[in-house]
Amino acid sequence: MKPAKDFLRRPFTTRVPELLVQSIIIGLIIGMIVSIFRFVIDKSIHFLYFLYPYLAAHPQWISLYTIFTFFICILVSKIIKPYLLDLSGSGIPQVEATLMGEHEVNWFPVLWRKFVGGLLVSSMGLFLGREGPCIQMGALVGQGFAENIFECSEEDRRLLQCAGIAAGLSAAVSAPLAGVFFLVEVITHSFKPKECISALGAAASADLVTIIFFGTRPCLYLPIAKKLPVHSYWSLITVGIVAGLMAYGYQRSLLNTKWLFSKLKIIPMQYHSIVPLLLVIPIGLAFPHVLGGSHYLIDSLFHNPLIIQEEKLGQLSWILIPVVFFLLRLIFSMISYCSSIPGGTFMPILVLGALMGTIFATVFIHLGLIPTDNYTNIIVVSMAAYLGAILRAPFTAIILLTEMIGTVEQVLPMIMSVFIAYLILALLGGEPIYTVLRKQMGFK
Repeated sequence: MKPAKDFLRRPFTTRVPELLVQSIIIGLIIGMIVSIFRFVIDKSIHFLYFLYPYLAAHPQWISLYTIFTFFICILVSKIIKPYLLDLSGSGIPQVEATLMGEHEVNWFPVLWRKFVGGLLVSSMGLFLGREGPCIQMGALVGQGFAENIFECSEEDRRLLQCAGIAAGLSAAVSAPLAGVFFLVEVITHSFKPKECISALGAAASADLVTIIFFGTRPCLYLPIAKKLPVHSYWSLITVGIVAGLMAYGYQRSLLNTKWLFSKLKIIPMQYHSIVPLLLVIPIGLAFPHVLGGSHYLIDSLFHNPLIIQEEKLGQLSWILIPVVFFLLRLIFSMISYCSSIPGGTFMPILVLGALMGTIFATVFIHLGLIPTDNYTNIIVVSMAAYLGAILRAPFTAIILLTEMIGTVEQVLPMIMSVFIAYLILALLGGEPIYTVLRKQMGFK
């Protein structure tokens, strides 16, 4: 039998501490960039909640605001035109293509253009998420530091890009574990200890910065009052099946909408943003609080359930209102994402899941199938099932929702619904959405 020295590495010969320090530095930088990004978007959306009611009360100013919208469209087109392929959409398909060797990115021009362009379009109230752009900006920061500061090898450059991806999602939603799971389950499809350790270091340091900016409260704090009773677990099967079917419809709709926009030759691609920028004006005038990603709509659905407003809303309005909002959010989020502008799909998907959950919960409660106190449980489970199926990333969805809402009470119900939805999507032929978007973009 051989002694320990024949099996253990000599002290101070591993490169893991050096890589971890580099990842932490990258995470701190990404946390700062993303926190500013989040802060500006949040303040802009709050301003729109004041602006649109004012415009509705003073319609003589709408024409001036429309002219301003055209100015924003022209400005965004100037920003994105030189790197249109890199800047359109969430940026996650481009990140995948880069890591697979299908695409090369000039990191700094794309980074600042994604930051500024994403702020401009998101601040106008389009139904876009900040998470995708934050993930891409994280990967770009990792690439930039690896190439220009640390002068890493090709292998270490890839590790730091991966660390940046995890840090970007972590900072966007204050969920460091979800950032690592997203990297492993959606981007790399592999679990390598060195990659995961560096990703966790970057994600944790990025989250630390967001805590300084926004405090320790979870990003989407949805406290669950009571656990779902065991005799109501049958409802999770219904939620999972419907979420899987709707997730497949979402994938087909998104891919076909992108294909339709590619046929829109009358407007140059860099000016496609004019379509959602003009359409958002009547939406904002009618329903200002549905604008943006939107964390605020989910919070409103959670804390002001339609089930308790039945007398105020009238017969059947308790179900028609969330259905109308679901269709509105679905259609306009497709238009917003597919119009060649910087913006993601994470939060819009979660909003759609929350609206689905509202529909499920109100129906179940009116039929006397679940207790009224479990209205919120169904909303959270529906969000996880819908996101997990569309991404085909069940672990990411469960961990993400657990960290975002700030409770572990729903883990088992989420697991059940997410895996049922995942199975339904797989049976129908659905694929991981970012993978098929990358293929649709035609990288070589």
